[in-house]
Amino acid sequence: MEKRFHIPRIPGDTIVYPMIIGVILNSFFPSVLQMGSFFTGIVGGTSALVGAFLFFLGASIDVRSTPKAIKKGAVIIITKIALSIILGLAIAFFFDDSFLGLSSLAIIGGISVANNALYSGITSEYGDDSDKGAVAITSLSVGPTVTMIVLSSAGLASISIGPIIGSILPLVLGIIFGAFFPFMKKTLSAGVTASIIVVGFALGANMSIQQLIAGGISGILLGIITSLVVGFVTMLADKATGGSGVAGAAISSTAASAVANPSALADADPVYAAIAPTAAAQIAASVIITSFVTPLFTAWVHKRNQAKRKA
Repeated sequence: MEKRFHIPRIPGDTIVYPMIIGVILNSFFPSVLQMGSFFTGIVGGTSALVGAFLFFLGASIDVRSTPKAIKKGAVIIITKIALSIILGLAIAFFFDDSFLGLSSLAIIGGISVANNALYSGITSEYGDDSDKGAVAITSLSVGPTVTMIVLSSAGLASISIGPIIGSILPLVLGIIFGAFFPFMKKTLSAGVTASIIVVGFALGANMSIQQLIAGGISGILLGIITSLVVGFVTMLADKATGGSGVAGAAISSTAASAVANPSALADADPVYAAIAPTAAAQIAASVIITSFVTPLFTAWVHKRNQAKRKA
């Protein structure tokens, strides 16, 4: 009987596998990527591809939710973003923008954007209705907008208002299309996964194996900080505002789409072009690490809550 080669599924594989293929081609067969026409257009069209992804994602967001879910979503995602800003700026100003290999770009770009698909999966098992509904708000924090605003406001990047508005406009347009045209919502939502696969390949095609290895150890550290350090604080914020802590723990991940943040910032400010590939590799490592650690952390919070109720 013929045996077929089987590639195992891993967390974040929709962006990780295509990215690895792109890295291999760029490292060993770079001329292939420059053969021209549509193929080379994909390699050099990261910004357009990310814009399409945000448009599709916006259409998939359901902005209608209960007040409790809106409150919970706002609390946990604002806390997460605030912590990414505090940590990122601390590294920029007190550690000369390099703490154990991590830059402010990697910290803010990787921590501020959560894996909302993972969040939904976790809260469907451990959370209540308000925990599940909070994803409508947490999904609004996607793309490089937060990173651009923070680094520009802190004087660490020179970005005009145009690129900042442009970074969130596709998402807003997607939300509008999805809200007013139900048939488009269904069609556009189906393109989210497909677009992130193409984005992953384009990102990888602009990276090398050396950069991927360089981002490995520090990327693992970024994942641990995101899931356990930031996650612990978001869990406390959730509890302090009347929640169980499950939503706060479940939001402590890095979204696969965050891998594109460094590239988007480099397009807006060429100063970041040199470190963008390393930051992208670190964020990619964080995507994988948090995909494993965040569910375990949330399960621990849930079991702890159950034990307290029984006691």
